[in-house]
Amino acid sequence: MKPYNNKNSPKKSQIRTMFNSISGEYDFLNKLMTFGSDTIWRKKIYEIAKKSDPKKILDIATGTADIALELSNIQNVQVVGIDISEKMLKVGEEKISKKRLMSKIHLQIGDAENIDYPDKYFDIISIGFGVRNFENLRIGLKEAFRVLKKNGKIIILETSVPKNVIVRFFYKIFTRIFIPTLGKFFSEDKAAYSYLQKSAEKFPSGEDFVLILQTIGFKNASIQEQLFGATSIYTAEK
Repeated sequence: MKPYNNKNSPKKSQIRTMFNSISGEYDFLNKLMTFGSDTIWRKKIYEIAKKSDPKKILDIATGTADIALELSNIQNVQVVGIDISEKMLKVGEEKISKKRLMSKIHLQIGDAENIDYPDKYFDIISIGFGVRNFENLRIGLKEAFRVLKKNGKIIILETSVPKNVIVRFFYKIFTRIFIPTLGKFFSEDKAAYSYLQKSAEKFPSGEDFVLILQTIGFKNASIQEQLFGATSIYTAEK
């Protein structure tokens, strides 16, 4: 699905437009919508990545660079963050500059489905709330697989639908009412938060997503459910 269904432009173009339009309030609303859990999830991604002692990390759909900043705490690591939204990257660059981490983190405009790096280049690939925005999910995952070193690890943080019936009921109230309402109050782009809600529900989560990872070629895939199953951290190896 696309953010702006009344337009004929490709999904990728619409995603760029959407994130450019909400870049100013994105961090604030992300923290609000996750009840501050986004900080905990980033630390979990850091702990998973740290165990591999990586030297080169690619953060796909890096946005405002929160995950890239967290991963830069790993000793002797270089982090590259790519995103198609120049305004999200600008926010990220300001954070990096403020923390004086320009020597450890490099942000650049980049397409997840056409990554401008050679095969088997990165030790770790991270993607936070980005895969459901790919125009073609499988092509994006294949590109991640291509640039990942043998035995390298991919770490994906993404929304998921809770399995528990009662939790799922409250999850739907939250995503269908609370999130769009937040968008109306805090953002000029009302369609953006409607899209984020709908895409979260339609995305193939849990074992369905693990199966997709396996068909791409990833192995040893696992799921760590977060926030009662409303979010999941997926890990897999090449």
